[in-house]
Amino acid sequence: MGSSFGDLFRISTFGESHGGGVGVIVEGCPPRLELDLDEIQAELNRRKPGQSHITTPRKEADQVEILSGLLDGKTTLGTPIAMLVRNKDQRPGDYSDMAVAFRPSHADATYQSKYGIQARSGGGRASARETIGRVAAGAIAKQLLRKAAGTEILAWVKRIHSIEAHGIDPSTVSMDDIEANIVRCPDAAVASQMIERIETIGRDGDSCGGVIECVVRSPAMGLGMPVFDKLEADLAKAVMSLPATKGFEIGSGFGGTLLKGSEHNDAFIPGDDGRLHTATNNSGGIQGGISNGEPIVLRVGFKPTATIRKEQQTIDSDGNPTTLAAKGRHDPCVLPRAVPMVEAMVALTLADHLLRQQGQCSLW
Repeated sequence: MGSSFGDLFRISTFGESHGGGVGVIVEGCPPRLELDLDEIQAELNRRKPGQSHITTPRKEADQVEILSGLLDGKTTLGTPIAMLVRNKDQRPGDYSDMAVAFRPSHADATYQSKYGIQARSGGGRASARETIGRVAAGAIAKQLLRKAAGTEILAWVKRIHSIEAHGIDPSTVSMDDIEANIVRCPDAAVASQMIERIETIGRDGDSCGGVIECVVRSPAMGLGMPVFDKLEADLAKAVMSLPATKGFEIGSGFGGTLLKGSEHNDAFIPGDDGRLHTATNNSGGIQGGISNGEPIVLRVGFKPTATIRKEQQTIDSDGNPTTLAAKGRHDPCVLPRAVPMVEAMVALTLADHLLRQQGQCSLW
């Protein structure tokens, strides 16, 4: 099963939503990197359940335990860093219906078809709780990128259902702006509308999706490779491996298809800092699959949460028609908690490519 990601900066996640715990092993982190452990916990706090009334009411502290790889707050020999979060509020009994009915748009049916068995502990590896390991590892990747290149990665909710925030400037948006409200939209007026929409849909036993936007400021130049390992291709794989993702675009995205080449091309302009600069950034900071030093801007589409309390048509494991209304505790909208997940996957991709770039090109 594909539970690992990355080449040189490589992570492997483990655990299930309603098992004993979840976690990650990080390999390839450079030695003597000083890490702020509080920063790792802060990222997990942004992801954890029960943080507001528009998220799942499951109560988990999500306290991280560092099991190996650190000495006096620094990475040691580049040896594996193991991190564990123990599950405290698991309720596997909430998923007993999975034994007789496939939940619509979940992995139940495909797991059964592929493996001949279901992961009934909250969906097993398909659960978003698996992303705890990604976020913990991403917090390390963020610190590596910041210290190596001054890179900052920020994501926010751009759209919930049909309510979209316009005019958010990726060059100036701050973490304080994003964390100022429970939906993590930097536009306060639009955020209030988003929260109300989630509340309304949730009361009806339904769910909604939306779009998260992410910016990478001051990325290192030269990240990514020609042909198959283009940086945007690896970023797409990274964020599209997150649960509930259904779309990816970078720079001008699909909107760029409406422009002519003369309108879309990013003209190069003089700079006095030795870096490339462009008059516009329709390329989203990546050209020819390689970062050009301009901000990397991408967007990720998330589908409505598949688990809803409304009764739905489905079949049982024998193919007989039946109905199912979900039990358990679930987010009516995954986006507020998915913001740190997107940041983490972007950071992991960039950290891996940074090490690859240094390994291939640092001699010249």
